[in-house]
Amino acid sequence: MTEKLNAKRVSLSLAAVAGIISIICALLILIAPQATMNLFGAIFHGIDISQITKTITLGGALLGTVEVIVIGLIAGWLYAKIYNAIKS
Repeated sequence: MTEKLNAKRVSLSLAAVAGIISIICALLILIAPQATMNLFGAIFHGIDISQITKTITLGGALLGTVEVIVIGLIAGWLYAKIYNAIKS
């Protein structure tokens, strides 16, 4: 018998991690915008993302976090379903 992933647990776990990362990202931009832009510029291989800091608002950060959590729920659920289908 193969072990299957619990789709609800996987989706909630991914949503929680994504939400935490989103909140940390928003806080980093608030605390140290230039250092954060340098970090993300390095992660994205030198793409200039400096214009992002001019458009960030509290409402935008909250909406972004909610969106990331919803995407995490969907992606986690889909991952578990596909994993279980392949594992069967």
